[in-house]
Amino acid sequence: MLLSRLTGLGVLGLALVLGACSSTPEKEKIAEKPAAELYQEAKTRMNSGNYRSAIAHFEALLSRYPFGAHADQVQLDLISAYYSVADNPAALAAIDRFIRLNPTHKDIDYALYMRGLVNEDEDRNFFQELFRIDRSDRDPHNIREAFQDYERLLRDYPGSKYAPDASKRMIALKNRLARFEVMVAEYYYERDAYVAALGRGKYVLEYMPDTPSVERALEIMARSYKQLGMEDARQDTLRVLQLNYPENRMVN
Repeated sequence: MLLSRLTGLGVLGLALVLGACSSTPEKEKIAEKPAAELYQEAKTRMNSGNYRSAIAHFEALLSRYPFGAHADQVQLDLISAYYSVADNPAALAAIDRFIRLNPTHKDIDYALYMRGLVNEDEDRNFFQELFRIDRSDRDPHNIREAFQDYERLLRDYPGSKYAPDASKRMIALKNRLARFEVMVAEYYYERDAYVAALGRGKYVLEYMPDTPSVERALEIMARSYKQLGMEDARQDTLRVLQLNYPENRMVN
């Protein structure tokens, strides 16, 4: 019963994805209009949630009036619209282009914040979230990118209105990165690559000491030291483990 239900959900999800891929709308034809009028139409569509039509209008506006009065704002609106329809490659390209062309713009903090959001979104997977599959073993390239985006935002624009949320997101991202490092350490340990496992464990302790993965990193380090015959280092690690995690099974 459960299997058939999961299978049904999977088929439904696949149908939705394939349906979305096969029903790409034709490019909307935009009439020739003055820049101000075209921009207002784009904003109206954006505000009503008609993002794809808004994108078509914004793109037409940039193409026809690349140096117009609304050019910078159109680029920012496009970033938001691309993100809203999950067109992450287009969003990242628009963000990078905006930052490159406008390095001192007053809204660079927004561009960096959006870059972080888009990179976070790139790390997500529809089917893994649908079936609640742990994604910790996936290459966290986009998570690292997002972390660096938020880090740059906090460093260069500490007073930004986006800084508080970016700071909160960095905590979750660091936890995700730490889980990945620990899983790689476990992978190395299971294949008798104890020095490599130690390296990953030490990395977590040095760069992610405030994450829940530290306990598991210490366990792997203690086990690796034992396999390498480094008893003094093993005992030192166990003392740290006992001091910080007195209920851990390795020290009880």
